[in-house]
Order: sequence, then C-alpha cells, then structure tokens
Amino acid sequence: MSENIKLTQYSHGGGCGCKIAPSVLAEILNSQFAFPDNKNLLVGNHSKDDAAVYDLGNGTAVISTTDFFMPIVNDPFDFGRIASANAISDVYAMGGKPIMAIAILGWPIDKLPASVAQKVLEGSRSICAEAGIPLAGGHSIDAPEPIFGLAVTGMVNIENLKQNNTAKEGDLLFITKRLGVGIVSTAQKRELITEEHFASLLKQLTQLNSLGEKFGKIKGVNAMTDITGFGLLGHLTEMAEGSGLTAEIVYDKLPIIDGAKDYLAKKVVPGATNRNWNSISDGVIFDGSIDQQEAINLLADPQTNGGLLISVSADSVKEVETLLTENGYAAFSKPIGKMIKSSEKVIMVM
Repeated sequence: MSENIKLTQYSHGGGCGCKIAPSVLAEILNSQFAFPDNKNLLVGNHSKDDAAVYDLGNGTAVISTTDFFMPIVNDPFDFGRIASANAISDVYAMGGKPIMAIAILGWPIDKLPASVAQKVLEGSRSICAEAGIPLAGGHSIDAPEPIFGLAVTGMVNIENLKQNNTAKEGDLLFITKRLGVGIVSTAQKRELITEEHFASLLKQLTQLNSLGEKFGKIKGVNAMTDITGFGLLGHLTEMAEGSGLTAEIVYDKLPIIDGAKDYLAKKVVPGATNRNWNSISDGVIFDGSIDQQEAINLLADPQTNGGLLISVSADSVKEVETLLTENGYAAFSKPIGKMIKSSEKVIMVM
C-alpha cells in the first residue's frame, strides 16, 4: 500500500514553504512581557538568527534549534532525509557541530499507515548517521496532516560562533547551493517534473550543509545563515538589516537549479513566493535591465534545506574560495555580491 501513497497529497503546503510569513511571525512574537536577560544566552529572541546559543562558561556553547514541516516529496524515506538535513542545517549555519537530535512527528493515523511513518524515521536515521549524530528519541502526535522534523543540539567554540547580523561593510557574499527549489518541488507536486530535474532536486534537498562547521573556523567569515523558507531575499534582508548595511547582488551570478526557469515559463510558482515578496518588497530595488517578475519568482522562492549565505571579509575570500573548491563546491566559489554602506534600500539587485 505504501508504495502507492503520495505524501504531498495529504498536506496543504510542503517543506520550508510552510513557514509563516515574516510580517505575520513578527506579530506573533511580539510580547508585552519584559523577560530578564540571561548573561549566558548569547543568541536568543533578541535577533532573527537560526538557533539559540547558550554559553557554558568554558569557551564553548550549546546550540539548540528545531525545524519541522509537511512533505515536500512523495516518498516517505526521502521526506525523512530532507526534513532532517534541513533541521541539522541550523547548527551548521551557526558554525557549530551537531551532536544529537530528537524527532518531531505528527501523523494522520486515520489516513496513513504507521508503516509509512516508520519509513520517514528511517530516512531521518540515515541522514543523522551521515551527520555523525544519534536520533536519540522524540515525540509524536495524531495530527490532521503529516509533519516531521527534528530538534537538534550542537556545540561550538565561542570564537567560531557565526551569526546572521554581524556582516561588515565591504564583505563579499557567497552562497553554497542553487536557488529555485520551491519552483521545482511545486512542479513535482503538480506532476510536471522530469526524472532528470527530480534527481537534481533530491540531491540538493538531502545535501548536508556541513561546510558551515569549517566556515566557522575562518575568522574572516563575519556572518552566516542558511537560505530557507523566506528565500534569498528574505534571509539576505535579515542579514543586511541586522548588520545595518545594504546588500548588493549581481543577478547573473546567482546559481539556479536545473528546471526552475522551465517551470516558471509554465506558471509554476509556489504560493509562498508572493507571501515572501510582500513582506520585504519595500526594501528591494532591481536594475532596470532585469526581468523583475522572473527575479522575484526566483529570489523570493522558498528554499528547503537551501545553501549557506556567507558574508566574508576581503582578506579571507581566497581562503573561502579554496575551501569551497576543495570540498566539491567549485561552482559556488565566486561571490554573488557584496555588503555596502546602508542606503535607502536594503537590497539592490544589479
């Protein structure tokens, strides 16, 4: 029975496209309570970062994060792999090393058999094993739609900790994966995708962002985050605003996943794209030579387990380029833009 089940038909969204819009999230998180500061909490709700970080007082810190969503692919094993790689990414995005994960499972037991959920967990175990960590436990509930993810614990030497709001003027920007995942995964849900495009999609969705731990050891990597549900424009907005700068990116230098532009021509656009764009559009300006609608659809496209977005000082660019090339990321070894003095707009797309 499970071989014929298509998980994406049981959920209204998929992957990081399930995220609540940034503007709505800001309203939800708004609080009248004045919580006392904790001197050991290095990163918490005071910033829009990828994970919480707690100083242990011995030069190291604990990283704590959680991420979960509804199916982005039909196969349960692959769903477990993707959701797990995506959750673990937040630890890497802080420059840390994951050490343990626990599972978060919501399952419509009246619609989908337990054997399918078991395959989701097996997929998760395979990715956790690849990351070198145990899937040590978890929690499950009966839910109207399938949901899966992880709560992940990591460690980092505080001197290697990276945040998303510490970029510096003059930094060059790098990304480590192709954009357009939301478009291609939507094509899959609509049964328009080719086998070739699906293969490249699945490879990227399950690729660990483990390079983040290595980037953490480079002093000139001034800021880092991962590109997920808010798209490149959303996460770059967080980086630029948090750092008090403007980001300038070169559109023709952005890597795009195979098939994305083909499906855009067929009007395949995730629903979350407009949500993302509406949240940050006032801060973005495009050069007049760029096809603005195409650019919006690609740059506001919700990414699942997207690449790392890295802000690097000029004197560390060579070290970053070498690290990327030596680890099989030669296609991403050139900058896509830079951080400049704050101007009227938060992001300029040239």
